[in-house]
Amino acid sequence: MSELAPVVISGIGTALPGVTGTADLVAGPDLPAEPVDPAAVLGKRGLKYKDRATQLGLCVAFDGLKDAGLRDDEGPRAEGARIGVVVASNYGNVDTVCRVTTTIANETSRGTSPMDSPNASSNIIASEIAIRYQLGGPNLTVCNGDASGLDALRWAATMLNAGRADQFLVIGVEPDNEMVRKLVGADRIVDGAVAVVLEREETAQERGARIRARIDGFARTGTVEAGVRRLRALGDDAPGGWYLPETAGGSEIPADLLAGVPRHGMPDAWGALSGVLGVLQCAVAAGRFDAGEQRPVYATAGRDGDGIAGAVLGAPRGTP
Repeated sequence: MSELAPVVISGIGTALPGVTGTADLVAGPDLPAEPVDPAAVLGKRGLKYKDRATQLGLCVAFDGLKDAGLRDDEGPRAEGARIGVVVASNYGNVDTVCRVTTTIANETSRGTSPMDSPNASSNIIASEIAIRYQLGGPNLTVCNGDASGLDALRWAATMLNAGRADQFLVIGVEPDNEMVRKLVGADRIVDGAVAVVLEREETAQERGARIRARIDGFARTGTVEAGVRRLRALGDDAPGGWYLPETAGGSEIPADLLAGVPRHGMPDAWGALSGVLGVLQCAVAAGRFDAGEQRPVYATAGRDGDGIAGAVLGAPRGTP
């Protein structure tokens, strides 16, 4: 059971085909849709030589920080030294890594481009976001399979509880390209990103931020059934919805597990969500709370045997 103090979501950003905000996530995005164009969101300056995942991460970072009131179009509105970044991505810059390693194998390191080499870093997305938006808090990447998104949120909450930062920008991002499809063996990978801003509830209240949702606890177990039991132990209220692990699809989960609770997945048209899933689940839950849902929502991601991450999401306190 999680012993972390509750944290809240105070900002959300999305860069997904067919989505302009959390309302689209709840109602169902307009699919199929054109891929997100980062240059249309941020302008072309500073995007050259950056891989697709980094560009998408920069897009949602900008929107998430704006939604949280931490910056506006003119620049920062909060002390960036106290804002951290945690990115969840399993395939992020794999196209760059493969290109660099192939070049080294064929031509030695002398053949590599000085523009490519820095982008081969496993933490390139998080570090580029921190550099562009002047965020000086802890900075890391989580890359451990389907549970990565919820694990990234748990790490951010842990560091908030430890006082390492005042806010954390948590981003799930995956690119869709030929190299990713080849390595994963999937027909389609989501080409998009989602960001949420986490902070302690008292911090959000002190600065007058709009609280979008609460995260009342986390669980990390070996199976979905064990994860649900842990989540149930975190609160007395029955959930109003359950977001399923992507790999389960609902078919492998016993019908009597959380019987009567609506089960939700994500549109197949997006493709495999991977590291984006857990962060996206939080954004969709916030949209449901905006629409009037008062009961808690469960988010789960991962695979039986590899590990299941879970979170209990609640409506902001005092909402009618």
